[in-house]
Amino acid sequence: MSFDVELFKYICGAAEEFENGLATNPVVPPKKAIENLNIFDEAMPTEKTPALDVVKMLHEIGGPATTLSRSGRFFGFVVGGTLPVSVASSWLTSTWDQNATLTMLGYTAAKLEQVSRKWIVQMLGLPEDCGMGFVTGATMGAFTALSAARHKIYKNCGYDLKKGGLKKAPKIRFVISEDIHATNISALNYMGHGSDEMEFVAVNDQGLIIIDKMPALDAQTIVIIQAGNINSGAFDDFSKVCAIAKKAGAWVHVDGAFGGWIKVSKTRKHLAQGMELADSWSIDCHKWLNVPYDSAIAICRDRNAFMETFTISASYLLTDGERIPNNFTPELSRRARGIDVWAALKHLGKDGFGQMIDQCCDHALNFSKELEKIGFTIMNDVVINQVVFCLKDNDDQRLKRVMERVQEGGEAWFGPTKWQNRNVFRMSVSSHETTKQDLEVALGAIKKALTD
Repeated sequence: MSFDVELFKYICGAAEEFENGLATNPVVPPKKAIENLNIFDEAMPTEKTPALDVVKMLHEIGGPATTLSRSGRFFGFVVGGTLPVSVASSWLTSTWDQNATLTMLGYTAAKLEQVSRKWIVQMLGLPEDCGMGFVTGATMGAFTALSAARHKIYKNCGYDLKKGGLKKAPKIRFVISEDIHATNISALNYMGHGSDEMEFVAVNDQGLIIIDKMPALDAQTIVIIQAGNINSGAFDDFSKVCAIAKKAGAWVHVDGAFGGWIKVSKTRKHLAQGMELADSWSIDCHKWLNVPYDSAIAICRDRNAFMETFTISASYLLTDGERIPNNFTPELSRRARGIDVWAALKHLGKDGFGQMIDQCCDHALNFSKELEKIGFTIMNDVVINQVVFCLKDNDDQRLKRVMERVQEGGEAWFGPTKWQNRNVFRMSVSSHETTKQDLEVALGAIKKALTD
């Protein structure tokens, strides 16, 4: 099949149109655009549809109904805006149609995973020989790292999990912050562990684990702590927790979904002091690194624990190459995510990445001060890119109406959350796209909603 020049010219034009609308189009699509999606509800075609017609339909009907999470005015969840260089690398990777399972299936993919691993480990100040798997997101990052942790603990106990299964396995304890992100609970559930097996530790008003409330640890314990609380952005005391755990022989895992990258910042890296002392880490790349979905990394101090947990053997699988990619993830066939990670890191450089993180944090801090001036209470210490806020009059219903008005206007989007037993709203600045002008537009929308 020859290269369809007309098709790809159209795609470039559609992408350009989308990019040019990021600064001005509604962050949340209008009701009419969402209703138009019903056009897709048609009977399965019996004959071929020209490729150009398919893509035109996708652009003309799907495009207007797209939530602009890439916009600099989208402050919901913790969603990064994709860097143009990673959009381009993603297009090229899809054109190559690379399966990153084996070196032979993707020499470039395998090499760039190796290079990205080395760069990331150096940037975060982790042990040079750490193992790293490229996975889909925070949940699979936690699943991958915690599965390796469990394998290591069972191995130390002389138990073969792959042979004996969970039914006969020795007991493993999970000591977890009361305010841990739900993805970690899900990961443990997927591993076959229920909430009754988890020991939850009380937290302070910033969502940080209270060290004195931790139970006694032992060599069959996995402790899960956070680099960046999902609401407050606060960081657990890694040095103290790791010191206690090391003395007991326990394993420490750090959920660094977005906050783990703070180690790259020149002005805020102290917040993650001691993070490198842990045994495993999980970090999203489609958040602060701003690469396309889906992308995250799982890192393990013990490289062999990854390999022993995930290596798949079959007569047809080739084992050539310096690092066999499928030995470090739960997946066999998968997208070559490491290429987009490499492209973003190569483009930004360590200093550029750090500056992007600091810019997001500065935006959040400045916006929180402006919110205070117009009648809001900031409910967290704004240490990085997260701001949790409510009205000073504590009228939760009025707050809800105000923020709904902002969302309906399409000028900005802030997400609701639960914090300190209150229904509040949260701002997360995670995109390289966000500018001072975006913040002014968002603040103006809030002021107008307050007045209305």
